[in-house]
Amino acid sequence: MPNQDQTGMINSLKAILIDDELNSLQNLQNKLEKYCPSVKVLAASQKPEEAVQLVRQQKPDVLFLDIEMPKMNGFRFLEVLGDFEGEIIFITAYNHFAIDAMRISAFDYLVKPVSISDLQNAINRLLQQKNRHTKERLNVLKQSMDEGKSQDNKIAVPTNEGLEFIVIKNIIRIESSTNYSRLFLVNKQSLLVTRLSKDFEELLMPYRFFRVHNSHLINLNYISKYIRGEGGQVIMENGDVWMCREEKRTSSWD
Repeated sequence: MPNQDQTGMINSLKAILIDDELNSLQNLQNKLEKYCPSVKVLAASQKPEEAVQLVRQQKPDVLFLDIEMPKMNGFRFLEVLGDFEGEIIFITAYNHFAIDAMRISAFDYLVKPVSISDLQNAINRLLQQKNRHTKERLNVLKQSMDEGKSQDNKIAVPTNEGLEFIVIKNIIRIESSTNYSRLFLVNKQSLLVTRLSKDFEELLMPYRFFRVHNSHLINLNYISKYIRGEGGQVIMENGDVWMCREEKRTSSWD
């Protein structure tokens, strides 16, 4: 377990670094040791096969894990590792879809070459967070990155209380306002989350979602009618009416 102060805040973390590229591994370790004094590096490994045993034996609070490694990539490593109670920060040069999937699933990530400010920000977020739900989030992330796209899959979204795991087909639409988005769900339920609709866009586009406005993303499965005209109008099954270019006409979120 990570060390905590009298207020319950985490003040130090034990880490293991896993990356097949020696230069990247050494660079990350040097930056952690120099700029992130709250992190103690227990081990750094180029060989994910050996790192499995290191993690099981030393039980770090956080893994810095490269995704693209030969023989055993980051996701395969986590499958072999099995249950892991700590946090994961992915190191990646991956495409935008994968990054969006990680962001929505509440995993942190660092893009190579790792900058000092990004590294410090990731550590600060990790020190402040309370709920991990690592296993559930990994399952959601794997579903998001699977080529077989189904609205029966789930996404994990952060709320003020922690994380909510939501079946995609239950989302009618997503509407952004300032730094938050409201997810409108079936059965007239809604959920306020700390993400913008643009953060959901690339992740949900393969699941038949469409942006009709700068701040509105809709599930095409819930469209009742499309009306031609300048820009067009979309009428949703719940009664919401959207102008497809400039502004909404009516909405259930005042």
